[in-house]
Amino acid sequence: MKRLILASLIAFSPLTWALDQAGSQHLSAIQQRWAQIQYQMPEAQRAAAFEKLAGDAETFTREQPQAAEAWIWNGIVTSSWAGATGGLGALGKVKAARASLEKALALDPNALQGSAYTSLGALYDRVPGWPIGFGDSDKADELLRKALRLNPEGIDSNYFWGDHLYRQGHYVEARAALRKALQAQPRPGRELADQGRRGEIDALLKTIKDKQD
Repeated sequence: MKRLILASLIAFSPLTWALDQAGSQHLSAIQQRWAQIQYQMPEAQRAAAFEKLAGDAETFTREQPQAAEAWIWNGIVTSSWAGATGGLGALGKVKAARASLEKALALDPNALQGSAYTSLGALYDRVPGWPIGFGDSDKADELLRKALRLNPEGIDSNYFWGDHLYRQGHYVEARAALRKALQAQPRPGRELADQGRRGEIDALLKTIKDKQD
């Protein structure tokens, strides 16, 4: 569980809820703060920082209850808080993160290029399975494939797909997915997140290379 949804699909497309300027600014602030904590803060300080950010993300969902983007980032921050906390005490947090991501999917599965699928798939991949948690590699596979269909060139969708393949022992396919992730276009305003993710990709590629040598 170090570091770091599934609503029933319905036959029609859900109504989407566009963030206003204030909502977009709040979303950007949460994204920027998350990247600072995840990639610039000493590991020992992350849990407390993510706890504070989780409070802000919860406020965001109250301000924008119909915005899938708010629920996606509530889920991301809460799962990151769980990862930074670690241990059995994190299980309640990852269940809360799952609920937020499921809510996002119910509102708009296409929001943020399918990020709810990506984040939920990562949870199912990394959380322990029954009887401790809800982890399920088959469910992770299903969700991460949906994420890739919505965002086939994305850095996160390809990174988490590559990580999933690595966890399944499919090293050749994992390496191909990770290399594709490195080719993703930069995301305006997400420069720090992109830089940090590329570092994670490089580290995983090295791990795969060491296992294959």
